[in-house]
Amino acid sequence: MRDWFIKDFGWKIFSVVLAVAIWLTINKILGEGSGYSTTSIGGTMQTYDNLPVLIVSRAADVRDFHVKPAAVAVTVRGSHDDIAKLQTGQIRVFVDLTGIKSAQQLQRRVDVSMPSGLTLVGVEPSEVDIVVPPPK
Repeated sequence: MRDWFIKDFGWKIFSVVLAVAIWLTINKILGEGSGYSTTSIGGTMQTYDNLPVLIVSRAADVRDFHVKPAAVAVTVRGSHDDIAKLQTGQIRVFVDLTGIKSAQQLQRRVDVSMPSGLTLVGVEPSEVDIVVPPPK
């Protein structure tokens, strides 16, 4: 058992040091926990906070829907140039309520529309609660 620990001890220490160096390098490249704009191998990631959730419903449906939470955070990835040109108004966050006739409360997935050349990384929260008043 002792030989198992001592044999090639120098190589084992070297492997641990190399693994830590690789981990630190990748963490720095991906920018984990370092704010809202990060640069990685796949491009630049940017997070946009407090984007209002819009409601898509039939034109004849004039009920006053309420969304909770009313705003979400969207993270996108793209080239540095595409992210630099992107304006907050070009990202549209919406919930599709067409076909909802009646319900007290329900959850719906948040959909995102944005310019081409960008990739959606995530939406937080990915679902929102919808309060649907009864039709009049």
